[in-house]
Amino acid sequence: MLLCLIDIRQRRLPDVITLPLIAAGLIQGALELGGWPTARIVGACLGFGVFWVIGEAFWRWRGIEGLGQGDAKLLAGAGAWLGWTALPTVVLVASLGALLMELGQGAVAGRRIAFGPWLAGAFWLYWLWQSGLR
Repeated sequence: MLLCLIDIRQRRLPDVITLPLIAAGLIQGALELGGWPTARIVGACLGFGVFWVIGEAFWRWRGIEGLGQGDAKLLAGAGAWLGWTALPTVVLVASLGALLMELGQGAVAGRRIAFGPWLAGAFWLYWLWQSGLR
């Protein structure tokens, strides 16, 4: 919830919150499995890597930030908690939510939106579903 509020107000996701989220997911996975949480390590790496590449490509194409590294670190946190197989669903749910909200408000070209709350919400919903709280 704190990440959502910060991103809405400041359009950033601070490392002081996102990095411990990644570490906690990997540690929890190791404790749960009693060994290396391979799917979660891959998830953290893929989550960060894919969003970093997209953000970097957009920066080079347009010269403006379109997807920040905070979003990449938050998706890495989702991968660390949920595993790599959850990432497409998390990104799809977050993207559809943000898109529907923008269309409902009358999408305006160039308007910046905070994507972190959408990622965090999709991450949380998937975690609840995966945890059996369906």
